[in-house]
Amino acid sequence: MEQLHWVRHRCRQLLVADSGRGWYSAPENPAAKGSLEPHGSPHRLSGKRRKVLAHHGPYQQEYEGICKGYRGNAIRTTKYSLLSFIPMNLFQQFHRAANLYFLFLVLLNWVPVVEAFQKEITMIPLVVVLSVIAFKDGLEDYRRYQYDKKVNNNIVRVYSGLQKDYIEQRWQDVRVGDFIRLSCNEIIPADMLLLYSSDPHGVCYIETANLDGETNLKQRQVVADLPLQGVEFTPESFHSRIECENPNNNLSKFRGYMEHSTKGRVGLHNNNLLLRSCTVRNTETVVGIVVYAGHETKAMMNNSGPRYKRSQMERRLNIDILWCVLLLIIMCLTAAIGHGLWLQQLKDPIFLVDTETSPALAGFYVFWTMIIVLQVLIPISLYVSIEIVKLGQIYFIQNDLALYNDQLDSRIQCRALNITEDLGQIQYLFSDKTGTLTENKMVFRRCSVYGIEYPHEENGDSWLYRTQSGCSARSLSCRSVNCNQSSVSLHTLTADSEEEQDGPSSHVQPRSCAFCSRMEVVPDPELVRKLDCLASPAVSVSDSSSRTPSSLELTYITDFFLALAICNSVVVSSPSQPRHVVPEARIPLKSLEDIKLMFQRMNFSPFSALSAFSPPQTKDSPRSFTRRLFARGKAGSFTPPAIPASSTKEGLDTENSADDELLYEAESPDEAALVHAARAYRCTLRGRSPENLLVDLPGIGCLAVRLLHILPFDSNRKRMSVVVRHPLTGQVVVYTKGADSVIMDLLEAPQGDRCSHIREQTQKHLDSYAREGLRTLCIAKKVLEEEEYELWLKRQLYAEASIEDREELLMESAHRLETNLTLLGATGIVDRLQEEVPETIRALQRAGIKVWVLTGDKQETAINIACACKLLRPNDQLLTVNCGSKVSVQRCGENWSEPPSAGRSAESSSGAAAGFILVIDGRTLDWALQDELRSDFLELSRQCKAVICCRSTPLQKSEVVRLVRDQLKVMTLAVGDGANDVSMIQVADVGIGISGQEGMQAVMSSDFAISRFKHLRKLLLVHGHWCYSRLANMILYFFYKNVMYVNLLFWYQFFCGFSGSVMTNSWVLILFNLLFTSVPPLIYGVLDQDVPADALMELPELYQAGHTSKIYIPRTFWLTILDGFYQSLICFFVPYFTYAGSDIGDLSFGSPINTSALLIILLHQVIESHTLTWLHGIVLLGSGVSYFAFVLLLSLWCVTCSPPTNPLGVETLQMSQPLFYMVCALTTVVALLPSTSFSGWEAIYIWWKYLNGTNSLLVEKAQQKGLFDQLETGSARFVNLILNHCKHVNQK
Repeated sequence: MEQLHWVRHRCRQLLVADSGRGWYSAPENPAAKGSLEPHGSPHRLSGKRRKVLAHHGPYQQEYEGICKGYRGNAIRTTKYSLLSFIPMNLFQQFHRAANLYFLFLVLLNWVPVVEAFQKEITMIPLVVVLSVIAFKDGLEDYRRYQYDKKVNNNIVRVYSGLQKDYIEQRWQDVRVGDFIRLSCNEIIPADMLLLYSSDPHGVCYIETANLDGETNLKQRQVVADLPLQGVEFTPESFHSRIECENPNNNLSKFRGYMEHSTKGRVGLHNNNLLLRSCTVRNTETVVGIVVYAGHETKAMMNNSGPRYKRSQMERRLNIDILWCVLLLIIMCLTAAIGHGLWLQQLKDPIFLVDTETSPALAGFYVFWTMIIVLQVLIPISLYVSIEIVKLGQIYFIQNDLALYNDQLDSRIQCRALNITEDLGQIQYLFSDKTGTLTENKMVFRRCSVYGIEYPHEENGDSWLYRTQSGCSARSLSCRSVNCNQSSVSLHTLTADSEEEQDGPSSHVQPRSCAFCSRMEVVPDPELVRKLDCLASPAVSVSDSSSRTPSSLELTYITDFFLALAICNSVVVSSPSQPRHVVPEARIPLKSLEDIKLMFQRMNFSPFSALSAFSPPQTKDSPRSFTRRLFARGKAGSFTPPAIPASSTKEGLDTENSADDELLYEAESPDEAALVHAARAYRCTLRGRSPENLLVDLPGIGCLAVRLLHILPFDSNRKRMSVVVRHPLTGQVVVYTKGADSVIMDLLEAPQGDRCSHIREQTQKHLDSYAREGLRTLCIAKKVLEEEEYELWLKRQLYAEASIEDREELLMESAHRLETNLTLLGATGIVDRLQEEVPETIRALQRAGIKVWVLTGDKQETAINIACACKLLRPNDQLLTVNCGSKVSVQRCGENWSEPPSAGRSAESSSGAAAGFILVIDGRTLDWALQDELRSDFLELSRQCKAVICCRSTPLQKSEVVRLVRDQLKVMTLAVGDGANDVSMIQVADVGIGISGQEGMQAVMSSDFAISRFKHLRKLLLVHGHWCYSRLANMILYFFYKNVMYVNLLFWYQFFCGFSGSVMTNSWVLILFNLLFTSVPPLIYGVLDQDVPADALMELPELYQAGHTSKIYIPRTFWLTILDGFYQSLICFFVPYFTYAGSDIGDLSFGSPINTSALLIILLHQVIESHTLTWLHGIVLLGSGVSYFAFVLLLSLWCVTCSPPTNPLGVETLQMSQPLFYMVCALTTVVALLPSTSFSGWEAIYIWWKYLNGTNSLLVEKAQQKGLFDQLETGSARFVNLILNHCKHVNQK
């Protein structure tokens, strides 16, 4: 029996030993700390743990006491119920300070001594606002209720102890401890431990698209040491106990153990857990036991709902609200003091005055009365209006066809509903490279095997992006900086680059699964010729200079492509068969004749070529050939039997026909590219099972490779390994692929000139690939002796079974295995640049946005990509910083001063100023981010046009974003497409995820999600500019109209003894800001366009103008307040002086004031609006008509509806007099004239100053055309003429 079988058999014996000890229970003498011997003390779960027992089993009494306390599987994402909706919603709404403030005013108005209006009228604003928000919340909650009801009523088969069979139950009735039976394509209802699979190897395939968006299939394994799979599972026979960690939201981690009735324990890990919301695929039947249900499942614990971030404008708004409160207090204090002084000086009043109250107390009462009268100064409806406007803005963003990807059928997603205006204020953009700037659709481009490069020129012609578009290859060949000598060099790229040209437009094809499409790879002719030598009649074992490869080179080539085919987690399928598995076989096979006979029994047809081989008992058998071929360093020669050409041709034709049906489903595009490359060289992966791989080797045929272990890729190790038993030699071999920066450090010491030569040449090829912008990987192997493998296997099984510190133990075990590797070769994979990336980056830079690239790729690759996407231009200067120690970085920090000024003034042929590009590697960045160096690093990066961080980890990405955001106090945006970008996306002020080839983790963590990088251009330059401009102007308009109207009441106090009386009807007073003037600002905030979209796209500088013009800053806020004060003075005193000396009453005096105020406020918005549509006209006309209709009806029918005043007949009388209309017209014109002229000239001045300061060439040409001669009219609309002409000049 195989040694592996013996080891596993021995493991099982130890697990079920009567002593109760073994690897999963503590021994009497624990091993020393750090020991990994299998008999050492295992790690147990610490802290609180969860015990799970079968619902229908021998532990019924214990189950009732334990599992009944766990939550059920019903979910509820609603906030309210029918009974709790009103109290809970009111409780949440009164968390807002503004709502509490108006509630205080309502209660204050019920105090008789300070009562200003009728009690019911004062409640109207608060009731309306609370009702609108409650309606919105209730509608959203009802939709959640409908979704919950649908999910909870899904049907699943649950085992019933009474009926001894699986019965249908609703999801909400599932409990912890229930046995669940699922079929293919069913959704998993709860987190359950996998106990049975219809797959004979105990494997279950799941799709996690509902959880993380990834569509590639993932394998889950039945708990180890359970009865043989393939036989129907019987829940009655399950007598084990489960102990695991308490519910948590970590999707990639699960710890626990299962204790059998024999007291043996089996470790549980994430591969045994089926998560709620995932879908069973390619597996007929699975059975599991529920461990977490309902809201305790990992999926529900990760469901945090919509993201909430507080925008910069919202923080500014809160400050201005406090200023309004201070202004209100000052006005009320003025009225209180004025009323006290007026009472003191009042002699022999002819009207009724309360003489019993002292002037001081009366002034105190008036203070609170004025708080009620002037309450409109605090815009209670502003917060509601902002929410409505943002919803409207999001609607138009999501329905923009320019942001729709018809090939993927995806549009932009707005996941954060309250930071749309931040899109218009971005100053720093941090971008990932792979999948963000590039397609993340990899194609095999180059490879190096045995130190010999194979360029694959034909394969790269149609896929290689144009690296010459920004820089020539010669301009990127500058030396790296050696910071160990404390030097920082500046490399100026040569300007004699090739003609700039755009790469071919790329198209993303829709995919139904991850990376499963057929990738065409054109083999390199020289490499094909060498592989054909495996079937040739003569192979030289020693090296020679002839065209015939040596046996050692053939060994390298064969192992290289075998590693590409099997060192992965690719699932093989075809249109007719969902998954290709490997039949059981004897391993290792003793001869190629055995291979032929086995596949003939299995009805595999493509191996007729094997019939040419003779039986294996001769000394020159293929078995002997392969033994000698793969035994490195042995001399001699061998002549294998010839293979008939017709037989070979027939076999290859059949093989190619079969290959056309194979589909590969990979977890990453890199894996798919490598498997397709191996397939192009007839080293084809045909099937996979947990223990075997089916692989075609050229000239040999189909072999079953025994898969002993997989060490998956992780971001810390940056490599992946598989342990297999070689199908030809029977040896235990480790194949490893990973980043060259890691693999090169794990290689064995060179033994002889040949190994040193291979290593040196491969390193040269890797550097060349990186300069071409290719993604590089190293391929290596290691042959293990049986005793060495058995020792490692024991340590590995111990680490896998450990509960605590499992990840650390697995890391140590992998490190022991992946050392002293033999380098086989390297690969270079092309990742094509997305369409319009150079144009997008150029536009963003013109908009004043600094673009940083944070990538884990090599420095040369990152520089080349930066050159291709125009981030790095021919006349830019490279500042490359690579340091080997912290001391070197500190010495470099002394030189991190201002770059030479000569480089700053240089300009390219296109007129763009040259700049410095900082390139820093991950190790140096790690030291630069430390406290003592971060200020120097930040100062240097501020002076650079762009920064490229290479070899950076996810943590470093987030630290860089946080450093720039917090220290520079700037608005940051981070964009990425993978799980390694999540941290920086969450740290940035605005996080954007790209729904690319690496799943949906970045999208699910983002504020906005797009499908292509080019969409950033319109999202920021157009929608971002519009959202910021609209919302800023709308907020200022709200402050303006509230201040303007409130001051009318304040000026009246000077003529009524500061008594708190008003000259208008209380209904009109309350509804004026709440109803008559509330809708126009909403239309203004959603539809206004200060600059057309085409102008914003063609002139990105206008985005920067949004910052220089400073729409919403303290200066504009106070100018708006002053404008409101001025217009209120005009609106009050023009009617006052007109009616001075007449006998009209208070309400008659207030009628023209209210009407003028309405006209001034509505026309002021017309003046401020840059876009007027029919919808604007309808809303403005509707506001005016509603006001006049209301006051006329009130004048005709109201007798006692507004005590103590009586508005009956007031409005009808006033509107019948010509003087009323003359007063309203004069007041409106005089009030609006200064602001109209000022706003027009201010807009012209701002744009003139901006254009003259940043684009003098365009302005000079505009002056020559005489365009600015038309500006004397002072109309702001001439700004658009300026911009359109500049656009025309720019195009010329």
